[in-house]
Amino acid sequence: MNVRYYGAMTVGVRTGWVAAVVMLALAVLGASSAQASAGRSLTVCILPAKPNESPATLFRTPDRFDCITPQEQFGRGDFWALSQTLPADLARVPGIAARVASMWQNRVTLNVLYADGAIRQTGFTSHTAGRYLKLGATLSLTLPPHAAPPVRLLWHVEGAANLRGVVMGVTLATPAEAAARETLLAGLYASFGGMAIALIVYNLALWGALRQAFQPVYCLLVLCLLGYAVSSSAALGQLVPALDNNDRLRINIVLLSASAIMVLVFARSFFERPVFDGWLRPASTAAVATLATTGIAFAILAPWHIDVLDRLLALSYIPLIALVPPILYRAWRHRSNYLWMFALAWGTPIVFAGMRVASALGLMSWSFWLDNSTVVSMMLEALLSSLAIAYRIRLLSVERDEAREQEIAARLLADTDPLTGLLNRRAFLSRAIGRPGDQLLLIADIDHFKTVNDTIGHDGGDEVLRVVARALRNAVPNDALIARIGGEEFAIIANTDALLSPDAILAALRRQRMPFDIAVTASIGGCTGPLLRETDWKTLYRSADRALFAAKAAGRDRWREAGMPPFADILPFAA
Repeated sequence: MNVRYYGAMTVGVRTGWVAAVVMLALAVLGASSAQASAGRSLTVCILPAKPNESPATLFRTPDRFDCITPQEQFGRGDFWALSQTLPADLARVPGIAARVASMWQNRVTLNVLYADGAIRQTGFTSHTAGRYLKLGATLSLTLPPHAAPPVRLLWHVEGAANLRGVVMGVTLATPAEAAARETLLAGLYASFGGMAIALIVYNLALWGALRQAFQPVYCLLVLCLLGYAVSSSAALGQLVPALDNNDRLRINIVLLSASAIMVLVFARSFFERPVFDGWLRPASTAAVATLATTGIAFAILAPWHIDVLDRLLALSYIPLIALVPPILYRAWRHRSNYLWMFALAWGTPIVFAGMRVASALGLMSWSFWLDNSTVVSMMLEALLSSLAIAYRIRLLSVERDEAREQEIAARLLADTDPLTGLLNRRAFLSRAIGRPGDQLLLIADIDHFKTVNDTIGHDGGDEVLRVVARALRNAVPNDALIARIGGEEFAIIANTDALLSPDAILAALRRQRMPFDIAVTASIGGCTGPLLRETDWKTLYRSADRALFAAKAAGRDRWREAGMPPFADILPFAA
């Protein structure tokens, strides 16, 4: 298939596919945002834990809890979190579950107060959290069954890092609401996963043909995003229930850092090289090194000074985001063909990344969709980036077609004598040497060419050379090779059984109308023999050249064959 046609077809198909999937993603996102938080939201109040406190006492003294101070301001430690009174209509639904966002915690115990005064408990540790993890990185605890309805919830959280809060995103959901939420989120994450795998396979296949540096980098980027989606969605915890939830968060942090790093590495390989020349290249390298260092440090050292590590990690994303305007500006200055596609693809992820950094620094409050915004924004980014890659492949196909055409033209120019259009000496020898069987070599030289130049000038002499070349082309068989090998010297190679007559060549020259109607003739020397090696050519040429001198000595405007009597009239090989 023609490369240019393939590039155009790729863009057309991928454009339609991307547009359709973007619309589907937006539809899924809209439905998910409306229903993923299905259930009844609950407010909670916080109390730092002290030794020897009992749930019964705390249920009776709700005024001790702080409902105003932002949770993250309490710092690390152990806490009690008391919910508002449960809605009466929802509390009577059997199988109701309390969901909270997954945070860095060692142990969580949920105490449920029932209308008859009974208190029952359930909970998990970071080691056993996998069996309670749901998509969207939430932990769901079904309230223990009891004859009386539940009226209030009290969480005891031990070893809380409290980076964003102690107990966040609290909702009560019925089994039907929980199932609907899981289905929607499963569709969203499965769409992203399927799309990521398809993009990896597609670009690896194209890389095998195009060998562009940005293609394997893009595959690594999508692979990191896929790993981050699996870990941040809690699918990793569901697949490996024995995995410690805090370790899952470590993996999540590393994969998010790796994804951000690969974005910058991809940009460096995707844009033209001058875009990152100068200070931008070492600056981007420093940003990558900083983010990699803080991400790995968090994964290894946490929970040691986890609040400091988290702050450093959040700050390390700022240089990466700050490099975006200079990159776009430099791309604009260098008239990059890929600027608008890159800006369109990465606009949404960069905005959400800035919001997440602001949330990590305490400038924005936590929310479920902000916490999961990376997967959604990167889903749209991957789709749009695939369109950008298809567009670049289209440009590459055009560039390759043009380069191929230029190469063919250059090759023709390199093989052709620019004045006559015949083969030059180099191209003539490369095609002549190695021809099988005996070959006939004719050397033709224009008679008294210096006089021609002196009479009608060098421009007129050049025109004479062009006319002679045209006459020779018309007088030899199609499979013969003809070249200008010297100033006014021409060479012809043909098989010995070819219909090639030196007399016919000389007659054709005499019939040609020359500039200023001057008379122009030529002398020809011929020789027959093998032409398999360069030494054969030298032997043939010397013999034909001697025959040419014999023709000149005999009065010019005639031909002679090497080894013939001086006045022979017929070549044995002539037609």
